[in-house]
Amino acid sequence: MSRFDAIILGAGASGLWCAMTAGARGRNVAVIDHGTKAARKVRISGGGKCNFTNLNVSPAHYLCANPHFVKSALARLSPWDVVGFLGDHGISFEERDHGQLFTLEGAGRVAGALLDRCARTGAAMLTGQDVGKVSGTGPFTVDVGGSTVTGDRLVLALGGPSWPQAGATDFGFRLAEQFGLALVPPRPGLVPLVFPKRLRPMCAEMAGNALPATVETGSARFTDPLLFTHRGVSGPAALQASNYWREHQPVTIDFLPGQRLEDVIAEHRASNRQLRNLLARILPKRLPGLLLDAALAGTEVSQLSKAGIETACERIHRFTFTPSETEGYAKAEVTVGGAATDRISSKTMECRDVPGLFVIGETLDVTGHLGGFNLHWAFASGQACGEAL
Repeated sequence: MSRFDAIILGAGASGLWCAMTAGARGRNVAVIDHGTKAARKVRISGGGKCNFTNLNVSPAHYLCANPHFVKSALARLSPWDVVGFLGDHGISFEERDHGQLFTLEGAGRVAGALLDRCARTGAAMLTGQDVGKVSGTGPFTVDVGGSTVTGDRLVLALGGPSWPQAGATDFGFRLAEQFGLALVPPRPGLVPLVFPKRLRPMCAEMAGNALPATVETGSARFTDPLLFTHRGVSGPAALQASNYWREHQPVTIDFLPGQRLEDVIAEHRASNRQLRNLLARILPKRLPGLLLDAALAGTEVSQLSKAGIETACERIHRFTFTPSETEGYAKAEVTVGGAATDRISSKTMECRDVPGLFVIGETLDVTGHLGGFNLHWAFASGQACGEAL
């Protein structure tokens, strides 16, 4: 039997940041993960470039049943704190659109920096270990590979089931429920949306085409690049909207954000060019013929009726469909929902009903927008917890 001040289940971004923070305070910490390689999601994040934070981090960029929950942790870890940590390890960065910060050296270096700092602070890394029974209410015991590890405190940093190809599971949610925490029903987030079958031919024609668009669902609205897939839409605009989409809820796409089709038509009112050809100058070539019926698409601009213009504007600016589904956890970057925060301290991440039990990162009901916000939450919640262990 091995005894530690704290056991951290999960060697992802939040668990490692928590471990290095607690270790720097002299705590004897063990990090346990079933994967043979730590920080697997970090290593593949941002297409291997790792969008590790965002200069615009604020509570408004997070979904949570309690919108105030994230404020304390975010206030204590700024984007520049993360930049400073990476800089200490020789990792540089570049700023991209919307305040996104990416490493220049690659995601593997970020994972390496986290592991290096954990090693410096003396954290025990128990990777490639199948976790069995987890029990106790302080001390806590964890059955690991035929032996038992005991800790005065237990941290659930197990993420959610998104990206199962990287080893993700719902184990953290099951443990949270075991300890009496309610779950906000989890669902895939930052995930492509699937068109209903009647619209799939459009996808087949447009797959691989990208364009700026505004995607709206419910009260959420995002203007970003949109990408057609063979089954629906992806790209930042669709992924952002997917966090807010609920089953049977319609989605509306504006394919000409920032422009008015009425004005475009007015500028060319005397043209004998067919409407489809005019639109092909400002939209992907095949899209107008798929959005408009053949008669309207083939009408000369000079011959368009008022009703025809209104119909064209409605189809271009307010193309509405109801997704049949999302592409699921296999293609989701995050999990929306998770362990409810109403019984968790926003300052320490400790469970009020089970002293010594902490929940951090994606296992909590906290989901960030696309653009580095989810990794920043992992780091911020990990630090808040590490400072309290």
